Amino acid sequence: MLASLALIVRILLAWTAAVIVAGFVWSGILSGMRDGPGWVFGLLAMFLMVTALGSCITHIRRVWLVAGRLDGTTLSSRQRRQIELPMDAGPAFALVEAALAELPRVEDMESAAGSLQVRAYVRRVDPYNGRPPSRWNLPARLAIKRNSVLATVTPGQGTSSVTLLFEPDAGVWADLLAVDEGSNYENAEAVGRAITRRVAEQRRDEQAAAAQTATEKELSVARLNLLHAQVEPHFLYNTLANAQVLTRTDPPRADQMLGHLIQYLRSSLPRVDESMSTLGVELERTQAYLEILKIRMGARLLLQVDVPPALNVLPLPSMALQTLVENAIKHGLEPKPGGGTVWIIARAFDDHVTLTVADDGLGFGHTTSGTGIGLKNLRERLRLTCGEHAGVAIVANFPSGVAATITLPYDAREAIHAA
Repeated sequence: MLASLALIVRILLAWTAAVIVAGFVWSGILSGMRDGPGWVFGLLAMFLMVTALGSCITHIRRVWLVAGRLDGTTLSSRQRRQIELPMDAGPAFALVEAALAELPRVEDMESAAGSLQVRAYVRRVDPYNGRPPSRWNLPARLAIKRNSVLATVTPGQGTSSVTLLFEPDAGVWADLLAVDEGSNYENAEAVGRAITRRVAEQRRDEQAAAAQTATEKELSVARLNLLHAQVEPHFLYNTLANAQVLTRTDPPRADQMLGHLIQYLRSSLPRVDESMSTLGVELERTQAYLEILKIRMGARLLLQVDVPPALNVLPLPSMALQTLVENAIKHGLEPKPGGGTVWIIARAFDDHVTLTVADDGLGFGHTTSGTGIGLKNLRERLRLTCGEHAGVAIVANFPSGVAATITLPYDAREAIHAA
């Protein structure tokens, strides 16, 4: 109540001072200051004072309806808001700019992304619905038509501070003689709600994206486990089938093969559930596998390994190397009467590593019983574990055979630093 009375007194005193000055001017023009302003001026002065009082009452009543309370802050025609946003300056500026653009009756916007400032002009509600007021309605003709909103974004460490100023689009005299009927307070609340809504929507989108990412990750892990489960039996079935044949043809060698198989399983089974391994571990596993095959193939199987020791720590999907070696032997060397050699070669470049398994077997020109599921699973596992830049390329080897090359992302500088 005191704030309302103070506002009314302040406005009426300002208008009284303006009327007194206007009275002196009126008398000076009409009578050279010899007589008073007269009754005509008195009627005009009374009309202006009543109009000013009515404007104050309307302003107070509307602020009460909008804000639900009356104090110096809500009754002021100039409003200030300070909002902290949990984002960098660029996204915060775009969010504030969009919130201002959504204000009703926005007429013009001046945006300066470099200085992180944006100014908007908002037209006030027109009581005459576009029709010009009467020529005798002087207060209506002199009324302020729009408000100004200035937003400034101040960047911080991962956060941004937004300062919002809402004021009449007029000079200082507007604070003394005019009221805004709560329009600037209403604009301030509207912008605050718009910014809050947009921040909440952004957080919901981020949470939904995080949930989607987590779901996709769970699906990828489940799919990867399924693919991995399909790889292990592939080797076990082949080995047991070979051992079964040797039990009939060469029992001592079958016993030796089963011994190597037990040793292989003892070192491999604790890691079966792990989707990722290292090149060093996979090389040891593959060499154990080849020892088993050498029992059956004898001198028909030769192995040459050229892997720099520094690459032993390279992350590699489990069973990836053995899958390529299996293909080289099954489709290249086993059908070849004289057997051949398997080469395992690794090379590091600036941004990638290549791991090649080559053979001098029969090559592409001969029909095999392969289904291609091993390579298909390997490609999918590489994509899930190492990203889209990882892959497998199969080409003909010279003068005979096939070369399969795995390409993996690799940062040589990080590797040197880690070493």
